[in-house]
Amino acid sequence: MDKILILDFGSQTTQLIGRRIRDMGVYTEIIPGDSALDSQLGPDLRGIVLSGSPESVYAKGAAPDKKLYDCGLPLLGICYGLQRMTFDLGGMVEALPKREYGRIGVKVGKSPGGGLAAHFLEGFRPSFTAWMSHGDTLTKLAPGFREAGVSDTGYPAVLVHEEKPWFGVQFHPEATHTEGGSGILSAFVFGVCACKAGWTMERYVEEMRASLNGRIGGSPVLLLVSGGVDSTVAGALLLKTLQSDQVHLMYMDTGLMRKDETKTVKVNLERLGAKRLHIVHCEDEFLTALKGLCEPEAKRRAIGDLFITIQEREVVRLGLPENYFLAQGTLYTDLIESGRGVGKMARLIKSHHNVGSPLVDAKRKAGRLIEPLDRLYKDEVRRLGRFLGVNEEVVRRHPFPGPGLGVRIIGEVTREKCDILREADAIYIEELKRRTNGEGRSLYDEIWQSFAVLLPIRSVGVAGDERKYGWVLTLRAVTSSDGMTADVYPFQAKDLLEISTRITNTVKDIGRVTYDISSKPPATIEWE
Repeated sequence: MDKILILDFGSQTTQLIGRRIRDMGVYTEIIPGDSALDSQLGPDLRGIVLSGSPESVYAKGAAPDKKLYDCGLPLLGICYGLQRMTFDLGGMVEALPKREYGRIGVKVGKSPGGGLAAHFLEGFRPSFTAWMSHGDTLTKLAPGFREAGVSDTGYPAVLVHEEKPWFGVQFHPEATHTEGGSGILSAFVFGVCACKAGWTMERYVEEMRASLNGRIGGSPVLLLVSGGVDSTVAGALLLKTLQSDQVHLMYMDTGLMRKDETKTVKVNLERLGAKRLHIVHCEDEFLTALKGLCEPEAKRRAIGDLFITIQEREVVRLGLPENYFLAQGTLYTDLIESGRGVGKMARLIKSHHNVGSPLVDAKRKAGRLIEPLDRLYKDEVRRLGRFLGVNEEVVRRHPFPGPGLGVRIIGEVTREKCDILREADAIYIEELKRRTNGEGRSLYDEIWQSFAVLLPIRSVGVAGDERKYGWVLTLRAVTSSDGMTADVYPFQAKDLLEISTRITNTVKDIGRVTYDISSKPPATIEWE
């Protein structure tokens, strides 16, 4: 099977490159950018992509194996990857007087001759908007390279080599904000590397089942489930791979869950064939652990550590043997936002309860952690869920963070605030499901993620001719395909007004409703 190798230099969007190429049906593998290449240069390898990075080539940026430029394979440098190639091959990279960030126009000319450069440039529109995120630029091209495209700010944006199959772009074609980005990657994968599509979800499932059976054998597995898409799909994969008696599913009712979540979780997991479902009621413990905590990372750590503490206590109670495996529905977005990407240069954006906890790290180091979705993005997990027969209502659910309402209540978390937010959020989601756009599609299905956030602010209002001092609620709704970038959903004013009115009329403690209009980046989707 043809393969594209991606060298990860720490970009937050490295895995998006792999996801886009996998969507084309071509297998990708991601390794740290400074890895030795000897073991990777097999007959199936058709090309290599150098990812972006938060570092600079003239600072401490990781350098690739020197064999990279002698292996004879097509190379595509993206952002830092292009700068890395330029720097390594004799060009110059210097800091920009002003950072190029966000949407910037690019103009591209066609190749004057034929060859691979022409195949590569066929993937570009003559003029398009690209997504950029860099503070350096090329001030001198490496020998043999020529500029094939320039940004509207006047800097090199597309480079091709006159003789070798080496190419580079000073933007991110993997980002959904880049117009025609998939066409650019496709031109490299199929036009330059001549790959044949052979990667499917069926093949992924076959390989994952073989891997799980080989690693787990007859040992018991404990999966921590939340009821969301990720953990439910992970549970379905385990239940359809291992013996059902072997798979223990533990759900913790933390008091930080959505309305009626426990009841919904029980029905959905039993429908998938779960025979060993353990529901732990631990609301008081979580609220006690969160008492007095306001800083987001402190709350995440407290929730993460308590998850594992309770899990270990319940394992003893259940009598599971020492050789049990712990499984989680961790996605790659969780890993890279927690600074745990494939390479060494990934930056911490925020910790996740199933990634950053020291106790989870200990399980990982002991080789007893199973994360069957840790190289998938949310949309791929949804496809996997449908392939495995997970109920469509579950597959369509919007993402819900592991720490639950604990990171949607800004500031200290209390039982009262959880009850207020739970009710307001349920109304919001119900309204989205019953409202439709101009084409008859529900707003809920049109939006990638939506939720309500309770702010630590009280605002003066009027209710029944009396002064009212209520909490402020923020509504969030974004569109995305993978969670790594996101745009604000453009509600009709009528919808927002009616939803706001129903919330303030129904939830007496909320006095004001606002709508968050921040995209990702620079914001994240969740508030904490």
